[in-house]
Amino acid sequence: MEDLSLALRPVAPPRVLDTTYTEAEFKILVDVLRRCGPWDLIIKHHFSSLEELAASVGASTDGKLSLNSFVTQAFRGFLAHQGVCYHDELHEIFYNQKFLALAREYWGGAKYAQPYQLLFNLQAPTYSFDRGHLDSPGFRGMWGQDTPIWLLSSMARSGLFSRWMLKTAQVITWYYDSDVDGGFTYWPDGPLAAPKRLAAPMWGQGVVVQNELNYHRGEASGPKSQRDLPPGFTFDSTVAADPDSADGWLIKNGEQVLRKVPHKDMRYLFHWSCEVFTDMADMKRRLDHLDDITPEQAIGMLVDDMRRRGVVFETPTDPMKDLAFIDRVGRTYFISPTQYPAEAPPDVPT
Repeated sequence: MEDLSLALRPVAPPRVLDTTYTEAEFKILVDVLRRCGPWDLIIKHHFSSLEELAASVGASTDGKLSLNSFVTQAFRGFLAHQGVCYHDELHEIFYNQKFLALAREYWGGAKYAQPYQLLFNLQAPTYSFDRGHLDSPGFRGMWGQDTPIWLLSSMARSGLFSRWMLKTAQVITWYYDSDVDGGFTYWPDGPLAAPKRLAAPMWGQGVVVQNELNYHRGEASGPKSQRDLPPGFTFDSTVAADPDSADGWLIKNGEQVLRKVPHKDMRYLFHWSCEVFTDMADMKRRLDHLDDITPEQAIGMLVDDMRRRGVVFETPTDPMKDLAFIDRVGRTYFISPTQYPAEAPPDVPT
């Protein structure tokens, strides 16, 4: 595990920012969230089933899975994707000159950068099952649009694919005006090293980071009495603005209201991402597809490496859908932090 841990460190330590968006920009962002919902669970954006989610993190797939083992009241939506801003009022926020400069500086003075995504999380009161994770990476020729998350994640954790890994940077911002948990834990020196922490309350505070190689987690948040999933909560539950409140939210199944969440209990996260290019040659290599990797090549490299490690498994005929193979890959390259801040241990229901 030590070899994996040493490879899982960002290009530079995360840089903490006292402010990112102006209050006016925050109000514009929240207005879009309220007008354009409802919004799905975070996990629904990444996994087609609970079994696929479990396999991707090396958890058991023995048929005893339950929603309560993995799912929290945390929802996500996209405001811009693949370089396209979805809302006119967010153009200046997405094509953000300040953020682009921060990203180039973070990568040691890179020449070019282009924004590709702006997403948000709405986290109602939740436990934190998350013991630390990496954001889904991209590789030249393989990214989230055409490659399953479990494969991209395993490629990053294996350390075998650094030649093709995309250079990215994120500016991540939190709005959570409470000191009831709600901080941000991260492991910039690798998942087996000691963590660092940004504590709540956080109102516009953020970081510049490469979270594809920086283990991190959002901590539990909100009143502990409200962290259990409400009765009737499913994989298809959503969050939307409460029409009877100026700033409150509703967790729903269709038109059925499961829970009301006041603004003060909601933890807002905005996640701006860009791709960075060291120079013109680096940019052309990526955009002109001069050195892409294919899924077949990636699977072959993982299979060869697993055999070198002495892992026993059957060669799959359809590796992208073979749950036993996905589970074996996930377990082979699974690594998790072992140290947590005393103020913020993992929080799971009892």
